[in-house]
Amino acid sequence: MPEFLVNSLGFSTEKAISASSKVTCLKPGNNKPNLVLNFFKQIGLDNTQIKILVYPAPRLLFADVGKTLEPKVRVLQEIGLSGSDLVRVISKSGPFLRTGLDTSIRPSLEYLRKLLGKDETVAKVLKRSPALLHYRLDRVMARNILFFLNHGCSSLDIEKLILRNPTIFVQKLEWLEDIVQRVEKDFCICRDSRMFYYGVEMLSSLSKSSLEMKLGIFRSFGWSDSDIITMVQRLPLCLTTSEVKLRNVLKFFMEELRYESSYVARHPTLIMFSLEKRVLPRIKIWQLLKEKQVIKKVPCFYTVIKCSEREFLENYVLPVRDEIPEVYELYIKSRN
Repeated sequence: MPEFLVNSLGFSTEKAISASSKVTCLKPGNNKPNLVLNFFKQIGLDNTQIKILVYPAPRLLFADVGKTLEPKVRVLQEIGLSGSDLVRVISKSGPFLRTGLDTSIRPSLEYLRKLLGKDETVAKVLKRSPALLHYRLDRVMARNILFFLNHGCSSLDIEKLILRNPTIFVQKLEWLEDIVQRVEKDFCICRDSRMFYYGVEMLSSLSKSSLEMKLGIFRSFGWSDSDIITMVQRLPLCLTTSEVKLRNVLKFFMEELRYESSYVARHPTLIMFSLEKRVLPRIKIWQLLKEKQVIKKVPCFYTVIKCSEREFLENYVLPVRDEIPEVYELYIKSRN
């Protein structure tokens, strides 16, 4: 067994011995590992992905391909997963290939079908979170959906949250209760607010230490707790922005443009925009428009920065293309 793991999958000798120790009663001449390995490669798994599956559970190499592995892969193909998507879901789903087909996998997929309506949507959710296949979703997910319904979330909001962050719905109830309480208590977001489930998504994606680190960045720029709450109430996902980006964005708007914290808090989309691709090119164009006075009434910068690409192009770039060619050049450069 160790020799097979080293020669066929590239395990180190130490890891091969460690993995082999988890398998007992091996029969000499057993060809199943070769059959399993060939099957994995046929569906597109590479050696690294196979090692990730095999190391914690080397008995997987002794599974019956026709009776055990192929049917489990087939149910994923039936909902539309194929190619790299299929490979990713299998390689990221850990115990999936060791989970009972009729006792867990089929009931879970059927539950998702009933919940989401289309196989295409089920596949989308699994691509976003392959780890869902670890669970009996008809039990765990149903319980957590009931929890959100009892806390005032609409079925539509719950479906949106499932599509955006499905792993929330396989957490322990105690964890969910803590998240909901923090959304309401720490950030004063009411359950009937359309931002409530975004608040749940935000807190569920951040550890408490990461959250405190990000709040500390805002405070280092002079933000009050009231400013922070105002921002989060309007756009909770601001706090999912990376720490590096937060520092750069706050430095630009507050130190270079001299915006007050209260203004940025009331316009939190400023924090989400890319400095390089959106903010800096548009501010240069905005400044040129004001300087050249070719547009009768140039709006405030926030109006310019928040409009869609199409609106920006049609309202502020194309109308002055001939008079101020550098505006068009700046725009094209930013898009490339």
